[in-house]
This record gives sequence, C-alpha cells and structure tokens, in this order.
Amino acid sequence: MFLNLMRIVTTEIGTDIQKMDYFATAKKNPMYRYLIVLTISSTVGLQAWFTLFNNFAVDVAGLDGHHVGMIQSIREIPGLLALLAVFVIMFIKEFRLSALSILFLGFGLAMTGLFPSYLGLALTTLTMSFGFHYYETTNMSLTLQYFDEKTSPWVSGKQRSYAAASNIVVGIAIYLLVFIFDFSAIYLLFGGLIIAAAVWGLIQDPSDSKIPMQRKKMILRKKYRLFYFLTFMAGARRQIFMAFAVLLMVQKFDYSVQEVTILFVVNNVINYYLSPLIGKGIIHFGERKILSLEYLSLIFIFVAYAVTGSKLVVAILYILDHIFFNFSIAIRTYFQKVGDPRDVAPSMAVGFTINHIAAVFLPALGGMLWLIDYRIPFISGAIMSLVSLLAVQMIRIPAKREP
Repeated sequence: MFLNLMRIVTTEIGTDIQKMDYFATAKKNPMYRYLIVLTISSTVGLQAWFTLFNNFAVDVAGLDGHHVGMIQSIREIPGLLALLAVFVIMFIKEFRLSALSILFLGFGLAMTGLFPSYLGLALTTLTMSFGFHYYETTNMSLTLQYFDEKTSPWVSGKQRSYAAASNIVVGIAIYLLVFIFDFSAIYLLFGGLIIAAAVWGLIQDPSDSKIPMQRKKMILRKKYRLFYFLTFMAGARRQIFMAFAVLLMVQKFDYSVQEVTILFVVNNVINYYLSPLIGKGIIHFGERKILSLEYLSLIFIFVAYAVTGSKLVVAILYILDHIFFNFSIAIRTYFQKVGDPRDVAPSMAVGFTINHIAAVFLPALGGMLWLIDYRIPFISGAIMSLVSLLAVQMIRIPAKREP
C-alpha cells in the first residue's frame, strides 16, 4: 500500500505537481531559508547530544543508571512547558524566539562537556532541551503561518529531509572526531557551530507584515478537539517506538552497536528522499487518506514487532516505522485547514505540550509491562493505532475556510 502511494505520487500526479509554481515560490520566501538553516542546527544539536550523552555520562561523569534516567526525564520537561511559548511571544517576535531557542540549544550543548557531574549534566540538558523544544514549537507555527495549504506539507517534508541528512553527517563526524578530540572539545565544536547559526538567525528578518497577528494567550477550543486527540496519540505512538523498538533489537535479536548504527544511516538516507514525497502526497490525497494509511500500516507494524522472530524483519519494521512517523505532518496541516489563522501559534504550543504528556508516564508504564511480557507494549501500540485510525475518519475539511 505504501509503495502504491509512492508510485502514484511520483507518476500519476508527479507531472502536474511539477508544473505548479507553489514550491518555487516557497523557496523564494525568506522564511523558507531561515527555517531550513535553524532546523539543520536544531537537528545537529540534538543528534550530537544523543550520540555522545551516554558515553560521556558513564565514562567521564561517572553516573549510574538512576542518574541517567533522571536526566532523560528532565530532558522532557521543556516539552511539557512548550505552551509557555505563547506568553513569551508577547514580548519577543516569534521568529526571534526561534533563533534564541537555537542559541540556548547551542549554549547548553557547548557547556555540557565542561560540567561532568550529575547536577552539571542536569542543568546543561535542561538548557539544551528548552532550546530544542521551543524551536520545534515555533518552527511548526511559522511553517503553517508563512506557507499556504498547497505548500506547507512540502516545506515540512523538506525540513525532515534535511534533518535526516544532518543526522547522517553528525554520526560520521562524531565517529571521526572521537579519534582526535576529547568529549569537551567535541561538545564545544558542535555547540559553537550552532551558536554561530543562531547569531545568523538573530540578525535576519524573514517576517511578513501580511501574516495574521497571532493571539498572545493559551487557546483551547472545542472545535480543535480532534487535533488535540490525534496529537496526543501521535506522541504516545512515538514513545512506544523510541523506548522499545531498539530495545527489542538489542535484547531479543542481539543487534550490535555497529548494526544499529548501519540501520540508523540506512533509515536516514531513505527518509532524506521520501520525506518531500510524503509532503506531496498530503497535498494531493488529503490528510484523512494519508493518516488512514499511516495508522492502518502501524497496526500491522506493531503486531509484527510483537510476533516476529526474524532479525531482518525487525530491521525492516524499524525503517517502516520511521517512514510512517513522517506522515504525522498531516495532523498539523489538518489544523491549518480547519483552524483560525490567528490561533496557529498558541495551538501549536498547546499541541506540542499535549504531544509530550505521554513522555511523562508511558516509557515507565511500558517498562513495567515489558517485564511481564515484551509483546505487551507493541500490542498496546497496535490498539492505539486502531483507535487513531477510527478517529481520523472524523476528519472533515471545509470546502472554504472562514477568514
């Protein structure tokens, strides 16, 4: 089914889409380059942190599993507090907040290697995480504000494409740098590069006075309840994947670090090419069909995780899981079509917080269920995917949105 979607996108509608000038117009928008540069910076920072963290925490800071788990929980706190961005933009323009967020991310990353202790890592992680999560919030908002319904899915897809390429570059760079520099130097190097990108962002002004003014308060509306629900379920599905997919590969199928790394690179190469196509698919087929395909496929993927005994099959499932994760772009573009243009910024902030609610309890709950039977978290994921599949059938896009 997924291959049929790609075939249709690239053949039957490919020619028509290429004839449109929407994408060329999007690239000329100053906000496009602005968000691409900051997205690459955000991705590089987070990937560098993830790649180095466990080795640095254990080998240099001397932390144990309890400390590492606590720091990982601390890392999710800014995601829950993303709704506070609504109040920050009362004093700072939203695109400025994006650059400032990248500055915080870079500073937190650069300082990590200088404070090899539990408290030091907790504080630098919190700083880095605030930067990452607040950028993600403003990035979603600015993408929907500055690019119309015909281009925003494609722009989001391009951002994820560049993010995938950035992940590969960071992995290769760190692999080589560890033979030359110590942890502190590598943290400073990557942090410094990100700070430089943030400074570039702070001296830019990609704003457009024609964009509707955003409401500077928290928005919770009954008409957005389907958006809120799908956002929560997407966060829950993401947590099951992040917490247990690699654990399954390592614990049950004895994947080595090298094999996981190779799989990681292959996955990012595939997503580099597919992400823009997924954006085009959303434009042509609409959110309900794309999300239906995602959740229908996830039902089978999660069940397969639970029952497979093949090392190769679980690798394929991991790649497919990553691909379908990119389909979640359609949840945001659905909001763009049904929401008030003035509600974009506060709604993206609230949505980002809702998305992270599952991060607070689901990994811990899933871990306890894992001890009973490793299949339970994946069967739970399949059930949640079924619920989401039923929910997306309620998507109704108005023929013409009210101004």
